[in-house]
Amino acid sequence: MDVKSAGRTLDLFEAFARAQGPLTLSELARELNAPASSCFNLVRSLEARGYLYAVRSKRLYPTRRLFAIANAIAAADPWLLRLEPILTRLRDSTRETVILGKRDGGHIVYLDVLEGPQTIRYSARAGDLKPLHSSSIGKAALAALGDAELAPMLASLPMPQVTPATIIDPEELAADLARGRKRGYFITRGENVADVAAIAAAVRVDDEIYGVAIAGPMPRMLDELDNHASALAEARAAIASAAGEPPLRPALPKRTSG
Repeated sequence: MDVKSAGRTLDLFEAFARAQGPLTLSELARELNAPASSCFNLVRSLEARGYLYAVRSKRLYPTRRLFAIANAIAAADPWLLRLEPILTRLRDSTRETVILGKRDGGHIVYLDVLEGPQTIRYSARAGDLKPLHSSSIGKAALAALGDAELAPMLASLPMPQVTPATIIDPEELAADLARGRKRGYFITRGENVADVAAIAAAVRVDDEIYGVAIAGPMPRMLDELDNHASALAEARAAIASAAGEPPLRPALPKRTSG
């Protein structure tokens, strides 16, 4: 399978996720912006492999085969299995969305997202890509670089204006990263999603840097900033312990009550 075919296969399943219901071949072709003949061949191949089935007068829908395979892969993930209880405790204690991410080239890829229980919350999905300069995990990943590597990275890093609050000046971002290093965590205040604040910290696992973030509506996050920062430090230390590595920064003081 070539790159284009692989991409089109993923686009097909994402189209079903958006539609939340069966689609005809012509509807799939429109969703994929592809010729009906190409979609026909793709659909027939996926039907033959047991990934699609026909329902209600020539409409198609995915079987649970992909779901079963995804669950099997996730269940065997060597790190998420160990980190899930820590991330779950962090989500439950803060009642905000918790994210595990990692730098992948010029972006952050979300590896796991545990959404908070509150009605108004930050929502995201595993696999989402976020910019380095405007996301809290991106800032944590940048700050984990050595100074000799960070300076040229900031000089060449694309910094689009994601929101009006996004930092797009390399010197300003460098100063923001320095403040984050000093306090032990990194903050975004509406820089990636308007009205959403997030804090993140980096942790080393098997010589690779991961980031853990807490994200939610800005007023609520900022009101609980100190408590969330302490909870984040505890989670980071627990992850470092599970990985057999020391935390990248000293733990913060214990959370205050009230």
